[in-house]
Amino acid sequence: MDQRSPSIRAQAVGLMRQGVPNRVVAERFHVPRGTVGWWRSEDRKARGEEYQPPNDCPRCTGRTLDEEAYAYLLGLYLGDGHIISKRKQHHLSIYCNATQGGLIAAAADALRTVMPLTSVSLRPKPGCVEVKSFTRHWVCMFPQHGPGKKHERQIILAPWQQAIVDVHPWKLIRGLIHSDGCRITNWTTRTVRGELKRYEYPRYVFANKSDDIRALYTDTLDRLGVEWTHCTRGGAPFNISVAKKASVALLDLHVGPKY
Repeated sequence: MDQRSPSIRAQAVGLMRQGVPNRVVAERFHVPRGTVGWWRSEDRKARGEEYQPPNDCPRCTGRTLDEEAYAYLLGLYLGDGHIISKRKQHHLSIYCNATQGGLIAAAADALRTVMPLTSVSLRPKPGCVEVKSFTRHWVCMFPQHGPGKKHERQIILAPWQQAIVDVHPWKLIRGLIHSDGCRITNWTTRTVRGELKRYEYPRYVFANKSDDIRALYTDTLDRLGVEWTHCTRGGAPFNISVAKKASVALLDLHVGPKY
């Protein structure tokens, strides 16, 4: 089929004006998607129509927010998330261990659930996978965004964020541990009746340089009845340890190891 035919272009534009996606139009007329996109752009210009990208931001549109997914995503963002918001570039990136497919999938699902109309992609990098979602409205959802590193500026939850965390505290804890924490197994030896025996016990460790983010983590643990201690390394209190049996059992129930 000759894609340069005026009749083909007219038919394609007519379908697009009815809301048919570029992909469907391209497949129907056997035309490259780039060509269809150009036709759509030129048609908008001819009609004086300014393109407005789809927007389903709960903060801007009043759309109901999946608060459980958001609380989990908030934890991921505060740990290993980063927002780029420039004139022609807007996206939220969550960095996940490349060997933990379950975590990568959970991060992508959370992004799609919180903002369904956004495009989500996976970008492999050395040792990790960058889970990216493209929309300028991520800055609406995470007012903690700002210049510089998180631990170099104040991180405080907005009242509406705190209200969500108050209802779904375990989702926030799960997101924080999945980003900057882990479940490990420690061991020690003890002599029992003259015989040296090895004992193993699990614990959860969370590490973050931001005093505010660590405080958010420990304050939430306190409300949940989880006992924790500072595990200082090199004089810096960046590590939070949960090792008491009952507290580890609670984290196992609500968080579990990353996979």
